[in-house]
Amino acid sequence: MSWFNKPLKLLLVAGIIGSAAALSGCSFSPVYSSAAVSQGTLALAYAKPNSRLEQIVYQELSLRLGPTDSEAAPLASVSISPAIREMTLSRTDNPNRAMEAAVTATLTVTPRDGSGGAVQTYTRRATAQYTRNDQVLAERSAQEEALERAAKAAAESLRVAVLASASR
Repeated sequence: MSWFNKPLKLLLVAGIIGSAAALSGCSFSPVYSSAAVSQGTLALAYAKPNSRLEQIVYQELSLRLGPTDSEAAPLASVSISPAIREMTLSRTDNPNRAMEAAVTATLTVTPRDGSGGAVQTYTRRATAQYTRNDQVLAERSAQEEALERAAKAAAESLRVAVLASASR
């Protein structure tokens, strides 16, 4: 029996068309879209940054969630706690050592519209690795860059948490 006979071809085409019709009724809202931002439900006012890492988080959130100038918009304030640790368990003669930069970011969203809404707090932690060596300038630059990468990753995680909370 051949796969190319007429009844099987018709059955296969009908199955494909039926599947396409069934899936066309589905709607997905990806986290990476700007649909929630365009609705204006996530318009946040951002506090002033106290450090470079806080500034990175504020910029990432503002870029992804959208800024606002409204006085009634909820105030988003971020606090950052950076940490550095060595990842190797034993000392060797190799001057290059694996290090880990960690950033713990806490986002507090405080309503200011007088509705008496609850304060929402989100805490996320992100890490980034870098290599430490005996060159002071290169080591400092690598550490700062790793902390900035970790701050961007924490900001992305905070953004997803805020979107998930807003969709409920």
